[in-house]
Amino acid sequence: MLQASRWSSLLPLAMVLPFALWGTAMAAMKPLLDGAAPLQVATLRLLPAGLVLLAAAALLRRPLGIDRRDWPWLLLFALVDASLFQGLLARGLAQTGAGLGSVLIDSQPLLVALLARSLFGEAINPVGWLGLMLGLLGILCLGLPAAVLQHWWLEGPVAFGVRAWSHGELWMLAAAAAMAVGTVLCRFATRHSDPLAITGWHMLLGGLPLLLLAELPATRAAAGWLPPWTAAQWGWMAYATLLGSALAYGLFFWFASAGDLTGFTALTFLTPVFALLCGVLWLGEQLQPLQWLGAALALISVLLINRRAQLWRPGAAACTPEQGP
Repeated sequence: MLQASRWSSLLPLAMVLPFALWGTAMAAMKPLLDGAAPLQVATLRLLPAGLVLLAAAALLRRPLGIDRRDWPWLLLFALVDASLFQGLLARGLAQTGAGLGSVLIDSQPLLVALLARSLFGEAINPVGWLGLMLGLLGILCLGLPAAVLQHWWLEGPVAFGVRAWSHGELWMLAAAAAMAVGTVLCRFATRHSDPLAITGWHMLLGGLPLLLLAELPATRAAAGWLPPWTAAQWGWMAYATLLGSALAYGLFFWFASAGDLTGFTALTFLTPVFALLCGVLWLGEQLQPLQWLGAALALISVLLINRRAQLWRPGAAACTPEQGP
């Protein structure tokens, strides 16, 4: 009984942990792309993480086998969420700024909410829509410079100093769409198999096409398959692989396989908040007023989305028994 109580108290922390890890893993991957091809980084992130998750499942005595009914969904899940998402993410990071890239990749809860509503009948209601809009506004305040937001409506693309939509931004938008679809596919792939095993196999299987593509002469880095990184850079790669992939995705798809998809994926809005807080705590950076506003909007959006059923009950009054004279 005491152990169950402790687990329930740690559950909210475990649900938030993947997004905190992602907020720092993207920052760790960005400088690694200077000495390696994007597909190399994506492969080095996926394959070891898949092996680690399968090893963890074996140590925890969880079933490693996949039910034959889940194999088609697993292969599709691996292709979309592992191969496509990680490949597009690494490609986008190489061609876009960290701020705008974070805004685009963290916009995927809106697509997840629409898919969950149409496929699983999850209610969003006006409070949920308000929360989603506030979340998107929050990550805009967190990821874009104040000058861009102040002059965007007047100057348009000139506010960026470059084209409004370069190839990097398009890669990141495609990556956000791939992750949103992959999050929904996880529900179908885990119908008869263990979520931890499914997550490990999907990373391992999804990493193989990236490995083959990374070996092509047109995509391979000039220095060869293994990047010429320093020990510190390999440490950042290990962090992005073990914590930012194995642990983060293991927890994410564990929770996404059951429960409220819209409410859980709304925590993605907190990812840039954690990235900025790490900069404040570890690098001595200071948050601007606009960023404080963005963090507040992100927190409010998560609260509204997760409490939308309690905050919006239009039929409650009609269901209340009439009072006597």
